[in-house]
Amino acid sequence: MSHQASWHHERPGSRRDFLGRSGAGFGSLALHDLLTRDREATAGEGTSKPHPLRAHAGHLAPTARSVIFCFMDGGPSHLDTFDRKPLINELAGQPIPSTVERVITPMGVSENPLLPSRRNWKRYGESGLEISDWYPQVAEMADDLCVIRSCWADGLNHVGSVCQMNTGSILAGRPSLGAWVNYGLGSENENLPGFVVLLDNDREPPGGNRVWGTGFMPATYQGTRFRNGATPVLHLAPPAEIDPAQQRAKLDFIAELNRRHLRERAGDSELEARIASYELAFRMQAEAPVAVDLSQETEATQAAYGMNDKATAAFGRNCLLARRLVERGVRFVQLYSGSGSQWDAHTKIEENHARLCRSTDQPIAGLLRDLKQRGLLDQTLVIWGGEFGRTPMSEKGDGRDHDPHGFSMWLAGGGVKGGQMIGATDEFGLKAVERRVHVRDLHATILELMGLDHTQLIYPHQGRPERPTVNEGHVVDEVFA
Repeated sequence: MSHQASWHHERPGSRRDFLGRSGAGFGSLALHDLLTRDREATAGEGTSKPHPLRAHAGHLAPTARSVIFCFMDGGPSHLDTFDRKPLINELAGQPIPSTVERVITPMGVSENPLLPSRRNWKRYGESGLEISDWYPQVAEMADDLCVIRSCWADGLNHVGSVCQMNTGSILAGRPSLGAWVNYGLGSENENLPGFVVLLDNDREPPGGNRVWGTGFMPATYQGTRFRNGATPVLHLAPPAEIDPAQQRAKLDFIAELNRRHLRERAGDSELEARIASYELAFRMQAEAPVAVDLSQETEATQAAYGMNDKATAAFGRNCLLARRLVERGVRFVQLYSGSGSQWDAHTKIEENHARLCRSTDQPIAGLLRDLKQRGLLDQTLVIWGGEFGRTPMSEKGDGRDHDPHGFSMWLAGGGVKGGQMIGATDEFGLKAVERRVHVRDLHATILELMGLDHTQLIYPHQGRPERPTVNEGHVVDEVFA
């Protein structure tokens, strides 16, 4: 028995046409599933909200909900901040003894004389951590700091080293740590990006925006750079003559055009990210202006971050903005100090580091105190450090060269055991010799504090199970409280 079909069947013109239609449709099925689930989650709102960063649990019970990574771009000297080496001053002007193992620097095996540190050092808190006078206000938070003095990395120069501190590898093309956190946990706030980047000037770090990118993962998980000034997110507010309904209709029309385009280009992560970004931008129009409005903070709070002082205002503003973001559910915020390798003190280290330490000391101390007062430090992991340290030998008479073989970083809050030093460099601070902690070990530890097991956090790529620690790395158990 025959009957008239109620739908129209269009015959493909060729086998190529048939394969193209059937294969290219799979990408739109995945997008359709995302859109359907988001519509179900927002039933009654009358809008669709595609959001691939839906929050989900990690592998472990987390001790930290968010990360604020204060990145000192260019490589701060550990020898003048958190790793005192009296022998450098005792033998100042002499070459490093032949009994000390030589290391490679960008200038080769250096035979330059030892450069003394001019810092005054004191012990702080009940823990008695020894910290220099370049960070006097951060030093007052000594009992909250876990200083790892035995970090080491693989790169000698800035591009590879900044890349490794952000992605785990000196070679570009891998996802950043913030992107892995976004991928592993999703976002706690669908109205703000899960990963935000803040620079203290208009220069990007070596490697540019790749260091907060996603490499081989979908672009959806990349960091979102907020700009300096009163409008960190450009073009967020719609024109006054366009009401929300018109804006919604326009966005839906653009999304439909994008979905049609995507049907023939399955797996185009840039397009998928663009669709998600349009939706995120629409949602941000309501929440982001409030989140970035620092005028809502009291004058006393702004002063505590150093916003009333020209020397500390830029980084202080970003620290305060970071606190406002994490308390609204942003997972990962990265703050760059001296963006564009300004900590790179091959000459005049006294002048260079005095300025940059001053610009970051009060803002970071203000951030730690503010988080603690608000009950947020226990769930917010704060990190300080750069891509490497600097050598005990002089360069050009008054500077220090790059030293990836041994340097210091510190962590605070987020389940970290404060008031302790982990590991050690040799007697000249040249090389990590005790409880050595590679960058990938540091990343594994940060991820575990966030509830992610770095061995189980996997993204399949070209038949290989890729992990954030490049299939290496070990958690530093001593960090945990």
